[in-house]
Amino acid sequence: MIPLKDDNPTASFAWVNIGLIIINCMVFIYQLSLGHQGMHQFILKMGAIPYEITHLQDIYPITSIPIPLTIFSSMFMHGGFLHIIGNMLYLWIFGDNVEDAMGHMRFILFYFICGTLASILHILVNPDSVAPMIGASGAIAGILGAYIILYPRTRILTLIIFIFFFRIIKIPAVFVLGFWFVLQLLNVQTGAGVAWYAHIGGFLAGVLLVIPFVNSKKKYM
Repeated sequence: MIPLKDDNPTASFAWVNIGLIIINCMVFIYQLSLGHQGMHQFILKMGAIPYEITHLQDIYPITSIPIPLTIFSSMFMHGGFLHIIGNMLYLWIFGDNVEDAMGHMRFILFYFICGTLASILHILVNPDSVAPMIGASGAIAGILGAYIILYPRTRILTLIIFIFFFRIIKIPAVFVLGFWFVLQLLNVQTGAGVAWYAHIGGFLAGVLLVIPFVNSKKKYM
């Protein structure tokens, strides 16, 4: 399932959500400008490496910022075009409505809290890993968790792909995002260089924290 659009208009302009998309894209463009080797070095310096964080010990190349802060810098870095396109697609579709429900300042706080908790779960599961964790996936997973609670019945225009079968249909958000979450659970044992636990942690954080962050003056369903 690939979501394409939701039937869920907003009452306010989602400038924070759009700003996050722009920043992520600008950082990715900067990464590309470094060339292959330079991009690799940049990821090692600014990505969240579990071993460095759990041991508070820097490994080569030396990190440009305090080691704990790489949890935040890593949220704006991506490993390739598919990585950033997929993340930004989900943020574009679902982020604006969550921002609308929470308000701008609460939304940005919620985003970083979910991203941080997502990273912490990944680090706890892989405390000695020296593989850098990068991407906005954990924070965006929190947005998805919030959306499924706030707007479970909203219909999502979705591309269904099964071998040679293609079809675009509208499906309630609870099924689209529920299917996404189940995939993360099923893939957790495969590894495949993906921080599945960060996705799971971010989603659960979003589900558990969304209601306290919602602006009581907003209506949702």
